[in-house]
Amino acid sequence: MQTQILERMESDVRTYSRSFPVVFTKATNARLTDENGREYIDFLAGAGTLNYGHNNPKIKQALLDYLAEDNIIHGLDFWTAAKRDYLATLEELILKPRGLDYKVQFPGPTGTNAVEAAIRLARNAKGRHNIVTFTNGFHGVTMGALATTGNRKFREATGGVPTVGGTFLPYDGYLGDGTDTLDYFEKLLTDKSGGLDVPAGVIVETVQGEGGINACSTDWLKRLEQICRAHDILLIVDDIQAGCGRTGKFFSFEHADVVPDIVTNSKSLSGLGLPFAQVLMRPELDAWKPGQYNGTFRGFALAFTTAAAALRHYWGNDEFERDVQRKGEIVAERFAGIAAWIREQGIEASVRGRGLMRGIDVGTGEVADKITHQAFENGLVIETSGQDGEVVKCLCPLTIPDADLHKGLDILEASAKQALS
Repeated sequence: MQTQILERMESDVRTYSRSFPVVFTKATNARLTDENGREYIDFLAGAGTLNYGHNNPKIKQALLDYLAEDNIIHGLDFWTAAKRDYLATLEELILKPRGLDYKVQFPGPTGTNAVEAAIRLARNAKGRHNIVTFTNGFHGVTMGALATTGNRKFREATGGVPTVGGTFLPYDGYLGDGTDTLDYFEKLLTDKSGGLDVPAGVIVETVQGEGGINACSTDWLKRLEQICRAHDILLIVDDIQAGCGRTGKFFSFEHADVVPDIVTNSKSLSGLGLPFAQVLMRPELDAWKPGQYNGTFRGFALAFTTAAAALRHYWGNDEFERDVQRKGEIVAERFAGIAAWIREQGIEASVRGRGLMRGIDVGTGEVADKITHQAFENGLVIETSGQDGEVVKCLCPLTIPDADLHKGLDILEASAKQALS
């Protein structure tokens, strides 16, 4: 396997190629193939970017047809037929059935672009600078988004340049099961000497992906919405990893029946792994002046085309989301069994997550790495998350066949026993 030029020329900032040091060449649904012809079950799925699997034929055909007709590929923010079709499909299949009334902004094509736009929009709308965020939250690594990202590994990489504009408060469960962390937030808001600048917005992940698959309770999220409404604060839900069906609903906040003021989407939004991001906002918040938030790649027509195809194929009814929820229960049950075996070895382990966004917390990154490294040797691609990489994290494609799902779980269970026995 020829890797010399890759090792010599690519920056040391690379990560996934260190954990999975092979050259991948092909992929279909939940299977990856390296250049030696070995197949792997994929429980990573582009870190949540491939919810519909690799090379989904239903979505890919829409792209091929679009390319074959000399349609617009790059269009800045021109009006194009591809954009019109995407917006009409989004409104008809996603927004209207959920009773949501949002305008749509297309920033640059990545998640951090969407977060940057969302927090700047909140500040612009409210005339305040502060953004409340939560422990273990991850919202991106550009400077504005980084100010709301908890893990100091990313924050220290600025070379000492301070990140400003965010105030961190404890996420649900951060102080233990018996504490409602929103008591602290509400106390600060009602105490003029509490030291908290009244925020323009609160940004939250309903399931913290990079933070360790921490899922807030629906009651906690409902109360957070109520606090925001009572204090004229905008609620921003970062649905970049947890959205597009990952938790068993198109939007992760649907489980709590809340309505955010602003929503960010990216990752699986295009349906095929193409870069694409959007910001959804209540119409009255759209106070942007023309060109005030700019970007060359905010009109990527190929992503509009594949995103519309994904919505039409998977979200015309509730069949797909019910299947995701069914598979999520399979993973939850198997993870519980694996965690129980790990506890029998004298290692604390617990299960967390929602839908097909699940994790096993094994206490330390050292233990998690042993399991995931052994899993890769056995033919499973799976990563870790959490502040020390202590959570073994399943983000398999939502379209994964049951046979591959069970095979991947079998590999993970056997790998844990090999690594820890």
